[in-house]
Amino acid sequence: MQYLDKTGVPTKLIDCCIFTVEITPEDKRMKKIILSIFVLSAFAFTLSESETELNWYKFNDGFVKANADNKIALIDAYTDWCGWCKRMDKTTYSAKEVVDKINENFVPIKFNPELKGQYFVGSDTFTGPQLLAALSQNKHSGYPTTYFYLPGKKMIFQYPGYMDANSFNKVLDEMIQQSAN
Repeated sequence: MQYLDKTGVPTKLIDCCIFTVEITPEDKRMKKIILSIFVLSAFAFTLSESETELNWYKFNDGFVKANADNKIALIDAYTDWCGWCKRMDKTTYSAKEVVDKINENFVPIKFNPELKGQYFVGSDTFTGPQLLAALSQNKHSGYPTTYFYLPGKKMIFQYPGYMDANSFNKVLDEMIQQSAN
């Protein structure tokens, strides 16, 4: 039903059980404004959430990017069956301070040496096990292992095992310092 309010503006009356609600054209505009604010804030929340995640690269793409951008390559050597690898993904690699530091200073690379494929370093081609042997200088220590390649110095650092966010953050700081010296 449509009625005129006290000022003569058409309104709708909605009977809700015990009471009647009057909806004016101004109320409709307010609903649109509130809906717009809600949509925009949801969009902003989505953007801020995506900034707190790591954008992992496959080895071939990430290694090229690290060299081109002269950023430290953080190479996470993992396997699908490794429980500590999964734990590090869920805890360490999702901690905000770790994510922020990696996003700013590193190119994060996921590398599973058990997957079939070819990996390229300059003009050399490797299988997964061959690349793992090259990264570890034939001294692989299990999974997870994090390798840091400093392209400006052509140096590789190896950190075996699971690390919590606090310990890993210290390692990241060490690598940033190494790269700067």
